[in-house]
Amino acid sequence: MRYFLELSYNGTGYHGWQNQPNALSIQEVLEKAVSTLLNEEISITGAGRTDAGVHAKQMFAHFDTNIAFYPEDLKYKLNSFLPQDIAIHYIFKVKPEAHARFDAVSRTYLYRVTLKKNVFNYNEAYYVKQALNVDKMNEASKILFEYKDFQCFSKSNTDVKTYYCDIMKAEWFFKQDELHFVIQANRFLRNMVRAIVGTMINIGLGKLNLEDFHATIQSKSRSEAGFSVPAHGLYLTNIEYPKDIKIDE
Repeated sequence: MRYFLELSYNGTGYHGWQNQPNALSIQEVLEKAVSTLLNEEISITGAGRTDAGVHAKQMFAHFDTNIAFYPEDLKYKLNSFLPQDIAIHYIFKVKPEAHARFDAVSRTYLYRVTLKKNVFNYNEAYYVKQALNVDKMNEASKILFEYKDFQCFSKSNTDVKTYYCDIMKAEWFFKQDELHFVIQANRFLRNMVRAIVGTMINIGLGKLNLEDFHATIQSKSRSEAGFSVPAHGLYLTNIEYPKDIKIDE
């Protein structure tokens, strides 16, 4: 049977989601925990690959097993077994062909910018000291809807076959002393959100104008885009799937 896990994690202590040699990953810790509790070698496939230091408020992954277990019981045991920075919220049975990565309809990310020095959130949001023109940044957000090819915001030397993404939502808004950017798309390229945010911050600072933003996207060159903001302000917040993926029991 195939099962989906819904989980969240603080990515500070990990080198991203995906297994890597000589670096601790979320996938590695999760596979070891599930394998230990089910007493079977378990391979886990995630909905995507968050980079080192990036957090997830909602992540999904799937695994296959013939071992019988009660999902609520396994969830309880996993939360007792896993470190404090990884939490399992839900385990449910899905159709045999269901895939955590390929069946995802959309993904949503949040980037947090703090506008005041705060000793309690310095490792949760990116501190920008200068004043930002948020209206201009939101105008730049609307420009994203005019394009599909976002190679300029992709990490160089990636193995993707296409740089096309369908952006469904992109918006800046204030939340208390923070400025939040929310972006939703069917897929994201590696480093894409952090590069978009960095480029838009340059627009907010007056270093780039909206015509520059058009030219950056059209260039398809990473060197034309702005800096990548730090990973600690980025959160994967939502992943949507078709409603019929789950098997009701």
